[in-house]
Amino acid sequence: MQKASLPKGTRDFSPQVMARRNFIVDTIKSVYTLYGFEPIETPAMENLSTLTGKYGQEGDTLLFKILNSGDYLKKADQDALNTKDSNRLISSISDKGLRYDLTVPFARYVVQNQTEISFPFRRYQIQPVWRADRPQKGRYREFWQCDADVIGTISLICEADFIDIYHKVFTTLGLTNYQVRINHRKVLEAIAKTIRFESSFTDLTIAIDKLDKIGWDGVSKELISKGIDASNIAKLKTLLTVQPFNESTINQIESQLIDCPEKTTGIQELRQVLAYSNLQNIHIALDLSLARGLDYYTGCIFEAIIEDSPIGSVSGGGRYDDLTGIFGLKDVSGVGISFGLDRLYDIMLHLDLFKESIQQTKLLFCHFDSEGQSHCLTLANALRNSGLTSVVYPDNKKINKQFDYANKSGFKWVAVVGDNEISNHTVQLKNMETGKQEEVSQDSLIEALS
Repeated sequence: MQKASLPKGTRDFSPQVMARRNFIVDTIKSVYTLYGFEPIETPAMENLSTLTGKYGQEGDTLLFKILNSGDYLKKADQDALNTKDSNRLISSISDKGLRYDLTVPFARYVVQNQTEISFPFRRYQIQPVWRADRPQKGRYREFWQCDADVIGTISLICEADFIDIYHKVFTTLGLTNYQVRINHRKVLEAIAKTIRFESSFTDLTIAIDKLDKIGWDGVSKELISKGIDASNIAKLKTLLTVQPFNESTINQIESQLIDCPEKTTGIQELRQVLAYSNLQNIHIALDLSLARGLDYYTGCIFEAIIEDSPIGSVSGGGRYDDLTGIFGLKDVSGVGISFGLDRLYDIMLHLDLFKESIQQTKLLFCHFDSEGQSHCLTLANALRNSGLTSVVYPDNKKINKQFDYANKSGFKWVAVVGDNEISNHTVQLKNMETGKQEEVSQDSLIEALS
């Protein structure tokens, strides 16, 4: 007999878990809609040519590849197969992969539908993505992202919208102890020039993006191994401190960077976003260690954390100036953020923020015989027409069995119907949470449940 199992890094979701996840999704959807974002969906699989080369070297290794249909080895590169060269072999046995995120498929969607889109285009997308990562707490191989993007404008008012969206989503979910951090990709490039490490910019961003995980000693050790001298590492450490996002901090950073075009652009755009966020009276932090790890970001970068949770980032995003250019549509700037649904769920569960009111008011009709069951069906349909969830127990079993089912299935109410109730046009209504039971007329049943 085959043992029932799931692939590592994936999960089943019970009805209770789904009710809570849907609460988070509905909250995010309502906020996105408030800001004029419209929904789209894209396929779970994309051509590998669409996905590869968009997430950096590390991202490419985490792509789930899908074997070609049929006898995929028939057209395999025999030399690569004989020499066990997996990188060469992949291109001959796989031309599709599961999507790694929702942003690259969105860019592909924009290019393919550009004649039907009105720019600037505001879309949201809530779907699963897949990464061949090592499963651990808060990190799964299959997980859901809740994205929103604006594409077709360079206006930094879009960045201001996303800062406000963070505030509305987190406060609505009860996650009041949050912090939104901002950085700028061009400021990072100016830092690299300041410490004379611009030729190895990717090594720098990969190292400093690990600061929260391995600490400054770990980052310093990694950078020394890449060739940065002690004086420049000391200079870098001074810069990589999370600070309030205000004019004084920006001036201080500006004075420590060498003059270059990247510094001019980055500082100017941070000042503009600061001005917008001050108008909204929302406070965020400046974190120059924030790199996001994705090659396509070119401007402001965002990350959000819940400060009293054991899980790290719950959202990230940023501006990308030419992501659609790789698919043939040049010079179309966009910016977006993405909430991690699974991480939000885990944090809210840890902080005990789910309310029982998330569950629907559910009523189970219990009966003694076929006549009672038919009568219950009529009553149940009347409740359903009023928008109340109701179920008729499907089998003729003893009442205690039906009550056991109600308890195990999370029904808040049970309505018992026997011969006397049918004659008197009543039901015996029991609240399964309090144990209170009373006789209620059929006409007032909806009012009693409300």
